[in-house]
Amino acid sequence: MVSGRDHGLPERGERDRMPAGASAAPRTRVRLDLPRPPRRSLLPEYDPEAFGRFSEQIARFLGTGRFLVWMTLTIITWVVWNVSAPAQLRFDEYPFIFLTFALSLQASYAAPLILLAQNRQDDRDRVNLEQDRKQNERSIADTEYLTREIAALRMGLGEVATRDWIRSELEDLVRELEEQRVSVPYEQSGRSDEDDR
Repeated sequence: MVSGRDHGLPERGERDRMPAGASAAPRTRVRLDLPRPPRRSLLPEYDPEAFGRFSEQIARFLGTGRFLVWMTLTIITWVVWNVSAPAQLRFDEYPFIFLTFALSLQASYAAPLILLAQNRQDDRDRVNLEQDRKQNERSIADTEYLTREIAALRMGLGEVATRDWIRSELEDLVRELEEQRVSVPYEQSGRSDEDDR
């Protein structure tokens, strides 16, 4: 038997690895059932969940009255110190450029942190809304099921003898028996009279 090597053709295993008509080196197959190994990155790695929690804590603190009070006291102290302190102890003269820079820096970091916290809250709200929607669907399905069951029970009870119906039937039977008893002694007394004659 002639093999594929005799005709210059690759064997079946080699042919599967090489593209048709290509003379490139055989490629190893990538396993799709295994995750790719992590790539090295030049950027530092961080836990997004931990960073998100930290940013939410900062955003919550920025939205409190305590932060506003401390920031107001800091700014008032800053301005009073740089206006009334001796000239050699002042570190930020009247236009307060360093104070403006510090407040701008604080605002430039606060805005993205607040937006990040809002996005995380939106994600939580979306998950809660989806869970509530599923719970409502289950409740509606359960209610519809119970409604159908109650309707089936009512229809079944229409065919079942109830206590009142049985009582009325028994009362009718008792009445008929009393009527028969009254008529039977009368007929018997009438027959005895006839027998006597």
